[in-house]
Amino acid sequence: MSAIESELKQMIVDVLGLEDVRPEDIGSEENLFDDVGLALDSIDALELGVTIQKKYGVKIDPQDKNVASHFQTVRALADFIGAK
Repeated sequence: MSAIESELKQMIVDVLGLEDVRPEDIGSEENLFDDVGLALDSIDALELGVTIQKKYGVKIDPQDKNVASHFQTVRALADFIGAK
């Protein structure tokens, strides 16, 4: 697991106030928005997106057709951030 994945997992727990989830409980390939995964919603995505933009200086274009796939897993987010 990369350092950025660890940071993102901690960010997810902190920013979204997930009291019953520890960063190490989140799998890097776990679907963040599926009922099988963390079951995050669109408000969670918005909060997470704003925090990622502030912390990493990454521009997230909501009109981008691939934005949903970038937020699908922690690894996808880390790859997206790393590519910017």
